[in-house]
Amino acid sequence: MVTELTADNFDAEVNKSAIPVIIDFWASWCGPCMMMAPVFEELSKDYAGKLKFAKLSTEEHPEYAGNFSITGIPCLLVTKAGKEVDRIVGFRPKPMLKQDIENVLKKVK
Repeated sequence: MVTELTADNFDAEVNKSAIPVIIDFWASWCGPCMMMAPVFEELSKDYAGKLKFAKLSTEEHPEYAGNFSITGIPCLLVTKAGKEVDRIVGFRPKPMLKQDIENVLKKVK
């Protein structure tokens, strides 16, 4: 399951999350973002309970993209207790993205 982030739920879903969070910064006009969405959704099922999957529209919430210095999308930002742990920039096919996530999770533990 992928959580849609907003200004109202960002603090609770990201900063106060008991588990690490991977945030997909995306925009509706971004072709690679649209390609990433189904891959991100599929992988969210594989990591239930280990990693929270969330997405944030840079069009609707540009202030968050600025706060995290997001300069290219899609950008997957991994946070723990609201602090950046790592980021994955650009589209990845599912096997490649899964491997990237595995590598990031090793750093988080």
